[in-house]
Amino acid sequence: MTARRGFWAVAICLLAALPGGDAGAFPLSGDQTVLPAGTELNEDAPYRPTEVFHSETRGGFKSYMVDLGDLAFNSPSLLGGAAREAGMSCGTCHVNGAGNPKLYIPGMSTRPGNFDTTGPLFNPKAHNGVLDPVRIPSLRGARFLAPYGNDGRIASLRDFVRNVVVNEFSGPEPSPPILDALVAYIEDIDFLQNPSLDSSGRLTAQTNAAERRGEAIFVRPFPHDATMSCATCHVPSGAFVDHKQHNVGSGGLFKTPTLLNADFNAPYFHDGRYDRLDQVVAHFDQVFELGLAPQDRSDLVAYLTAVGDGLLPVDREGATAQLKEINDFATVLEVAIPSHDLAVIDLAVTTVGQELRDLTEQFPDRRDATVTGGLQERLATRAMLKDSVIRFRHIGTAAAAGRFDEAAAEFTIYRKMSAGVLPLLLTTAQRWSLFNPAVHDAHYAALRQALRQTETAAQVPAVPVDTAGESAATPAQIGR
Repeated sequence: MTARRGFWAVAICLLAALPGGDAGAFPLSGDQTVLPAGTELNEDAPYRPTEVFHSETRGGFKSYMVDLGDLAFNSPSLLGGAAREAGMSCGTCHVNGAGNPKLYIPGMSTRPGNFDTTGPLFNPKAHNGVLDPVRIPSLRGARFLAPYGNDGRIASLRDFVRNVVVNEFSGPEPSPPILDALVAYIEDIDFLQNPSLDSSGRLTAQTNAAERRGEAIFVRPFPHDATMSCATCHVPSGAFVDHKQHNVGSGGLFKTPTLLNADFNAPYFHDGRYDRLDQVVAHFDQVFELGLAPQDRSDLVAYLTAVGDGLLPVDREGATAQLKEINDFATVLEVAIPSHDLAVIDLAVTTVGQELRDLTEQFPDRRDATVTGGLQERLATRAMLKDSVIRFRHIGTAAAAGRFDEAAAEFTIYRKMSAGVLPLLLTTAQRWSLFNPAVHDAHYAALRQALRQTETAAQVPAVPVDTAGESAATPAQIGR
């Protein structure tokens, strides 16, 4: 989940031009956002990458540190400058810990799925004067993938996270507990399970003949260097990485990327220049003079596809799933309020409050003409969500005044609401919400229409004004 404050504001202004309208998010335009017009953050995607936590797959629960890191990761307050003002968070680029192949920022990206981390928009002090965007990587399995950065320049994940927050996005220096929590969260994100691979990274018996032929090619020595093969760098038993940097003919030294879950990590290469795995195979075939026959290329692609697969890569957005994530964020208050940790309380109150507001906007009110039916259900859900937002505001106010017992009482009431009546309301009203594909599509079709109308109106030249300040209209205009 990402913070969408700026995106809702844009959509509200756009849909106001239509007969009725509520909120939505994409593509960004107008003076309601600090991001360049035409920015696409994929905020309207009906499907989200599946997030698998290592702690939960072992039958346990996420720790306080993991939940705190998840909260901070999805909070715009972690970042600074334009990113914070636009409502962006780490989760904007790394959706549910995966990548964001549709993210595109004019002047910062050369294609969807990459952007310049040393450009002038987010931290002018870090601008290197060159448009050199890098691919947005998935963070799945990050604990196995050191060193960090596309060029592998940073040894530790902790140093890498700090660099992204402070140097790339101009954020304030994170406190040591928040930085530790971010690392704990990222390290808890697992690869998707892949039944095509065994524990050593070899193909299982369920794979087909083409995939097994591709595996043989993958481990076969290169014709011009018997010490090298694809598997030399992409070590199957080591998460398909060797933790080293190499020049593979793409313009410099870059670390070996994992091939696990790569089916869902396009675009490929450090700058995202390739969309498909067959293009990647063609690149290596040419650069390293592998002499692959067409069948070899096809088999190698089949193998890479099998290695890069994973179970349930995406989930359809749902109201109860969003509420669960919000409640996971909110659980940090169980520790922060009794320990009087004002910094974490403020982070939770601000972020959870915004996430609840975003969830509210998924249930259009009476002004939105793109949805009919279920008005009472939608209004009841909105009212309960707005009451929850107010309750979190009270938690923050009480804690700031030192009334921690009052803050704890307010939080207890919310926990009871979020475990009882609120899920029921969300489930009942979901069929008339943006979680319904038909409603979602109609809503965003209206948003696109409003965007086109706004852009068209902006292109109409203004009526000239004479030196006396009066409209210098032509006779034809006067007669209209």
